[in-house]
Amino acid sequence: MPKIKPFKGVRAATDIAAHLISRTYQDYGKKELKAQLNYNPYSFLQILNPGYRFKQEVSGVDRFNLVRNRYLEFKEEGYLIQDQQPAFYVYENKDPHHSYTGIIASTSTQDYVENKIKIHEDTLSDKEILFKDYLKFAGFNAEPVLLTYEDRPGIDEIIKRVKLQRPDEFFSTTDFNSHKLWAVTDPEIIKDIENQFQDIKELYIADGHHRSASSNLLSQETAVTKESYHYFMSLLIAESQLNIYEFNRQVRDLNGLTKEEFLMKLDRHFRIQNRGLELYKPSKKHHFSMYLDGEFYSLYLRKDLYEIATPLQDLDTQLLYDLILLPILGIEDLRTDDRIKYSSGKQDLMHIKERVDKKEFQVGFGLFPTTVEQMKSIADADLRMPPKSTFIRPKLPSGLIIYEF
Repeated sequence: MPKIKPFKGVRAATDIAAHLISRTYQDYGKKELKAQLNYNPYSFLQILNPGYRFKQEVSGVDRFNLVRNRYLEFKEEGYLIQDQQPAFYVYENKDPHHSYTGIIASTSTQDYVENKIKIHEDTLSDKEILFKDYLKFAGFNAEPVLLTYEDRPGIDEIIKRVKLQRPDEFFSTTDFNSHKLWAVTDPEIIKDIENQFQDIKELYIADGHHRSASSNLLSQETAVTKESYHYFMSLLIAESQLNIYEFNRQVRDLNGLTKEEFLMKLDRHFRIQNRGLELYKPSKKHHFSMYLDGEFYSLYLRKDLYEIATPLQDLDTQLLYDLILLPILGIEDLRTDDRIKYSSGKQDLMHIKERVDKKEFQVGFGLFPTTVEQMKSIADADLRMPPKSTFIRPKLPSGLIIYEF
C-alpha cells in the first residue's frame, strides 16, 4: 500500500504560465534553445541554463548553485509562487490526438526501497549521483516521476468531481497542447484520494527511473532530516491513460557481412518477406520491420526455435538483442555502442528509411510497442528491460509544478 501525500507546490504566476513551462531540456535543439533563452525571459529554461547570461558553459556544483540562484530570482520576481496549503494537483493535458488526466502528489522513497513502487529499467550509478547532487544543491525538483496504477473507478470518480470545478490554471502552448490544473485542498477530498491509494498494492514506474533512484539516494544521506527529502514528486496516472510507443533501432553496419550473408543468418530464426517499398509496420509482438538496401522486409519469429521462459524473453527489444543485435551484428552493450541509435515510434518509418538512404546507417528495425502488461510482468519478476524499450506519453512539462525540499 504505497503512501502518497499532498504538498505545497510552486507554480507559475497565472498570466505567464504558458511562457514559463518548457519541454524536457534534452528535447531542444541548439537553435531552438538559443531562441528561447534570447527572447523568452520567463522560460523555465532560464533556470536550467544559468550560465547563458554569462556566456559560459557551467557544470557540476557551480551549475547547481547557479540554478538555485536563478530559481530564487524567479520567486523574488513573482514569476513563481508557492501555494499556501498542501494540495494534490489534478492535471489534464490534451494534444491533438490524446487526452491525459492524473494526480500529482508526493510519493515515499521508503515505498521505493520496499518495492511497493516497482521498476523495470536499470539505472546508471553515475547519473543517479549526478542528479542526486543536483536536487541537493538546487533544492527543488521540477519534473515528476510518471507512476501508473491499475484503473480504479473510485479514483476516476474523484477526478471527475474535481474537474467539475473551474481549474486553477488553464492555458495552451505553441505545441498545440492545452493544460488544466486543479489544486485540491479540501480535507475530505484529500482523505478520499489517500484512502483510494491505500487500497492499491503497488505502483509502477512508467518513466523517471533515474529521478526516483536519485531521490532515494538523497533521502539516505545522513545529513538529510527534513521530511520532504523522503518523498519525491510523481504524476499518478491510470494504466488506461498511458500511451506506449516503440523505440526503433538503426545500426551503422552489418558487422562485416554482405547483405546476402546477413539475410541468410536472419533466416534461422525469422520468416523473411521482401516488401519492396511498402512501409511495413509490425501489427503484433514478435513481428519486426526491417529496412535494408532500399527495401522493406517483414521478419516473423519462428517460435518453435526460440524458447520463451521469462517475461523478459517475450519482450521484442530483448528478442531483437538476443537473436540479431548481439549474435549477428556484434553489438554487446546497448547503452554505449555507438554503432546503434534509437528513434521513438512518434517518428514514423520514413525516419528509418531516410537515415539508411543517407548512408548514416546500413539497416533499421521497426518494432511493435511494449504493452503495459509486459512492463508490469517484467517489474513483478524483478527483471530489467533493455534500454530504450518504451517511449511513454504523457511527458509533463518542466516547471508546471515544482516540489521544494
